[in-house]
Amino acid sequence: MTKSNTSPLSGTRDFLPIDVLKRNYVVRTIERVYQSFGFEPLETPAIERLETLLGKYGEEGDQLIFRVMKRGAKLKRIVESQPTEDRLADSGLRYDLTVPLARVAAEHQARLPRYFKRYQIQPVFRADRPAKGRFREFIQCDLDVVGSTCMTVEAEVLNAAAEVLKQLGFEGTRSFTIRLNHRAVLRGLLQVAGIDSHLEESVLVAVDKLDKIGLDAVHAELLERGVPEASVAQLMNRLNEAPTQNAEMLHWLKSALTSSPEGLEGIAELENVLRYASSGAAADHIRIDPYLARGLSYYTGPIFEVDVENYSGSVGGGGRYDDLIGMFSGRKIPACGFSLGLERILLIMEEQALFPTQLPGRPQVLLTLFNEETIPAVLDLATRLRQSGIRVDVYPEPAKYGKQFKYAEQRSIRWAVLMSPRELDSGSLVVKDLVSGDQQEVELDSVPQWLVDRITQTTKTPRAPGITGSP
Repeated sequence: MTKSNTSPLSGTRDFLPIDVLKRNYVVRTIERVYQSFGFEPLETPAIERLETLLGKYGEEGDQLIFRVMKRGAKLKRIVESQPTEDRLADSGLRYDLTVPLARVAAEHQARLPRYFKRYQIQPVFRADRPAKGRFREFIQCDLDVVGSTCMTVEAEVLNAAAEVLKQLGFEGTRSFTIRLNHRAVLRGLLQVAGIDSHLEESVLVAVDKLDKIGLDAVHAELLERGVPEASVAQLMNRLNEAPTQNAEMLHWLKSALTSSPEGLEGIAELENVLRYASSGAAADHIRIDPYLARGLSYYTGPIFEVDVENYSGSVGGGGRYDDLIGMFSGRKIPACGFSLGLERILLIMEEQALFPTQLPGRPQVLLTLFNEETIPAVLDLATRLRQSGIRVDVYPEPAKYGKQFKYAEQRSIRWAVLMSPRELDSGSLVVKDLVSGDQQEVELDSVPQWLVDRITQTTKTPRAPGITGSP
């Protein structure tokens, strides 16, 4: 029989149980933090009208939308006539969670509170070339506030994102930086460099690649996009002049943008973001970066990205988009949000051994099977242990203890209970710690509480790098 190709489609993945448990651990941490900041959950369909998606992500983003063909008789008629990409498709898989939010805010505005604070953790899809940490299907973890122009919103979303990363262990040598900029500041820098406004979006696409391709490559791309050499040189020279400390950076920007009222207004809003975020988790991590661009075309105000030490590429980003919802509602509705990329966070946590010793959801105890005679007693104890809140796996058939212990170790189960006829007759069972090798006799009626006490004790022990099983 010919073997089929069983690997998942390029850019997608299968998630085995340990992978799912790790993902759940991170997602639950994110949800807990987001909820502590007053955000509530939202879910939207994976598929959207193509007209909803197109024109929101810039020239490169629109090309990465997975288009979904029309169905049935409509598709047949088009195929038989003059099929083109635009005629074949009428919908697409969501590219991000922000545009669907904007559509929801416009569709349900009468049912939503004045200030709509939502988080959304769902897959998004990109028709992209897969690379390390980049996939065609991946999960974003968004939080957004709809309805306010005040910079307290930026401070809240930045502090929430920073709190998530801290709770996941991104501190010390694994710390992170939140790069902060403002679209008006960028626009002002382009203006003082003599770059025409009609080139703005094209220039921002190139500048957005600065941390990926470097100064020389951006310089060359700007020339290819039709920016005059003198303007490119002035823009690049200013990049080299920029200081690194926030206070010095703000002073430098004010000097550079004296002729740009719009740029000065953007600087004032950046100052407010810094001031409002000063008491939260983001305070010590924000760094103003005047050349952070964020290539998506819908951003209108402050923009931000999060970088982790010794890791190439951001783990999240966002910004203010006061005009996007208006594209659907017909009136201006301010909004601001942030998105954490689950896949990149998981990748770094795996490389840096940031997962805890206990992953919630894994079995904690294995009940061994000595022979057929012991099965009823084993299943009875399993029920009692589960009623005590313990996650229990029962070995499915009688076998040698060595084989059962190996199975437990494969599943990172720490505790094994031995229940031979001799133990059952004596009324005392043997509980074996598969990590230390120690074992102890425990009276049958005391086993549930004994295990609860040991599991609770080991759960409170410090995180051990590289160990990802249950205690």
